[in-house]
Amino acid sequence: MPSPTPSPRPTESTGLRAAIEAASHPLLVRLAALPRAVPFVALLALLVVGVFVGGVVGVVCTALVALFVAWLMYLSWPRLTGVERLGRAAVLLIAVALVLVEAFPPR
Repeated sequence: MPSPTPSPRPTESTGLRAAIEAASHPLLVRLAALPRAVPFVALLALLVVGVFVGGVVGVVCTALVALFVAWLMYLSWPRLTGVERLGRAAVLLIAVALVLVEAFPPR
């Protein structure tokens, strides 16, 4: 029985994407060697600190989370399906919105 959703084909990267993928490879290998919960707990801790501490520290912590999510999304984008892309883009938009609200709080 065929799978319900075809998996996207990996593409050969060129130019800037290939350079970013090559530069990211050593860090991705180190992240993959960690227990699965460690990156999640680290990002969650940064997000909690960012939301509850506020100020410059909060903005920096939340911005680090947004940058990490954007980096992983950029690397995985060619291999994602449409629904997966929407989900990851929504998470990134929420992270960026948090950064902006902390950096420029409503009066």
